[in-house]
Amino acid sequence: MPSDFEILRSIYNAFDPFEPLQPGDPVYVNCSAVRGDENILVDVGRQITYSDRVTHQLYTGHRGAGKSTELLRLKEALEQDGYRVVYFAAEEADIDPEDAQYTDILLACTRNLLADLQGDQKPIQQWLQSRKTGLVDAMQSEVGFDSINAEVPFSKLTTTLKVSPTARAQIRKIVEPHTPSLIEALNRFIGDRPNAPAHHSQAGADC
Repeated sequence: MPSDFEILRSIYNAFDPFEPLQPGDPVYVNCSAVRGDENILVDVGRQITYSDRVTHQLYTGHRGAGKSTELLRLKEALEQDGYRVVYFAAEEADIDPEDAQYTDILLACTRNLLADLQGDQKPIQQWLQSRKTGLVDAMQSEVGFDSINAEVPFSKLTTTLKVSPTARAQIRKIVEPHTPSLIEALNRFIGDRPNAPAHHSQAGADC
């Protein structure tokens, strides 16, 4: 028979605040009653499905409060309505959560959009090539920059951002003045892909 300590340890590890629940998980508990009757499918989902223009929502909360679990529920609901959703937890592979800036998150979004969506990458490739020299110098590496798949160099960029504080500062300095043109290139990439919707919406990043 397990000891009291073993039972407590088993219970403690069954509730991992860093592992989100997948939609439909039987252990999910609806906590809206103690969250001010908030419902992400209504409060965020309807802003996306009802709007005829691009929308932006920031979904925040304490670490371990269930943000990722709720965002995964929203993702499933939107996909059931026919939306194409790109979801990623930025801190897992792309950014340092203790030192994250807008530039880092934009590069992470770029990498994940390229990895998840099919489309003409030419606008992204052109943006990247015009900044290649500075970025190669910052990372001290040319690995992946001539790949036909633009995800490869962006993966190298986000990895460097996460692990190298020195290179991080240099990359930010190079990219930050050109974020508007990167966003424009991303929108062209999204709009030119096969079966792209007439308009798209964005929910808050999970980081």
